[in-house]
Amino acid sequence: MGLFGCSEDYLDRSSLTSIAENNFWETEADAQLGINGIYAQFQGSNLYGGNLNTTTAFPLFDTMGDNAYNQFEFEGGARYMEGTLDPTDGFFNGIWTGLYSGIGRANVAIEEIGEMTEAQISETTKNQLIGQARLLRALSYFNLAVYYGDVPLITKYQTLEEAYVPKNTYAEVTAQIVEDLQFAIANLPESYPTDLYGYATKGAALGLLARVQLYNKVYDGEFGVLNLTNQLMSLGYALHPNYGELFTEAGERSPEVVFSIRFLRGPEANNGETFSSTFLGTPKVSSRPMPNMVNDYYCTDGLPITQSPLYNNNNKGRNRDPRANASVYFAGDIFLTDLNRVFPGNGPTGFGQRKYIRQSADAEGNAVFGEGSQDFYVMRYADVLLMRAEALMETGDLNGAAALVNQVRDRVGMPAVDDVEGTNLSQDEMRTIVRHERRVELAFEGLRFIDLKRWGIMAEAFQRAASDPVGPYSPVYQGDKSETFPIPQNELDVNKNLVQNPAWN
Repeated sequence: MGLFGCSEDYLDRSSLTSIAENNFWETEADAQLGINGIYAQFQGSNLYGGNLNTTTAFPLFDTMGDNAYNQFEFEGGARYMEGTLDPTDGFFNGIWTGLYSGIGRANVAIEEIGEMTEAQISETTKNQLIGQARLLRALSYFNLAVYYGDVPLITKYQTLEEAYVPKNTYAEVTAQIVEDLQFAIANLPESYPTDLYGYATKGAALGLLARVQLYNKVYDGEFGVLNLTNQLMSLGYALHPNYGELFTEAGERSPEVVFSIRFLRGPEANNGETFSSTFLGTPKVSSRPMPNMVNDYYCTDGLPITQSPLYNNNNKGRNRDPRANASVYFAGDIFLTDLNRVFPGNGPTGFGQRKYIRQSADAEGNAVFGEGSQDFYVMRYADVLLMRAEALMETGDLNGAAALVNQVRDRVGMPAVDDVEGTNLSQDEMRTIVRHERRVELAFEGLRFIDLKRWGIMAEAFQRAASDPVGPYSPVYQGDKSETFPIPQNELDVNKNLVQNPAWN
């Protein structure tokens, strides 16, 4: 039972010495403890906890694409882009193992809580807890399906003899994801008491299923993107008024946050994250914003830097979309404000990542290098609005799509579509606008790879990355191999029923 090592709040882990097979899953408190253990798995450094240097974690996945560059080229992100990784690399194994560990914990919780009696737990609480477990299982399988393609679909506790299973098809995995999230939507509450903040809600289930359906281009119907986002928009979420503050600990309880992986490092908790950690001399080395990405932020008049008279090449951060200055350090910016460090524009791209990166440190720099308490947002309301905008655009409602883009822009004071791009736009023109808005709104949040793959423009992104002047970095697009991960070699070695993904044979 060491898999389920958390106390009442899933941020606080407790001793497991008293937990034994014959005295667990007896009470509602046991069931809650089991659910906490699933959340704890997602805090791992190979999933959402991150690392100071590596990219083997979702918060740093923008380095696989055209948004960011991992200057530590010996690590996964840069080498994946350059096509020099093979199935034995720990980059692929860390993600695979972390996700299946979460699935294993969820399967145990779903089975055991499902067998608890009415005397042990109320039916409502039982279904709420199972709903959380099924949402977390769905999140794991969606990541597996996007990055690995066909994978084993495991939905129950396995003995060792049952563990050697073949792959299921992408369609079969997706069907299970949808089923799990439909159950979660039906059974999760819209909110929890303050002391239970952070647990998955109905809004989280609606948002995650909308993401899945957007990826699969299911826009209409009861469980299509349009209906799912319409339901979510009625639940009280709102855009945070200060975009820059949102990605700090001060913004963690904003009504914009639909679902987050929570972290807390302190005297009463022993978990933490390192994706927000940085260096004293320069911001995050393992995620350097690339020039092509930074150049995509418009000036405050809503025009690209190639057209706007406001653009200043000697001060690239001046007169730019406020999201640029909240997401990127430009040369001359102050970072680590309490130490008054100036970013000199060093590094191969000339830019530093600011979004999610710690902006203060103690004199010794311990708060910079060590674990922190920054939550990672798996889903936020701006993403929901832009998912809906994309679905409206793809189904022909261009005015509806523009109105949602305007809502996202208005939060940071950027001009509306009608005022800059004009009226009577074509679908292709609106598609360009929606995709641009997703890029600048969601930069460095680990979603770029999914977007590029969904839009079918990964090859173009590789070309943009290869064209940027970042020294020896040489991305090479290799078809499906650049859009799909291999099954880790050690999994193939122990399970002869597994077959490698075709692109990696």
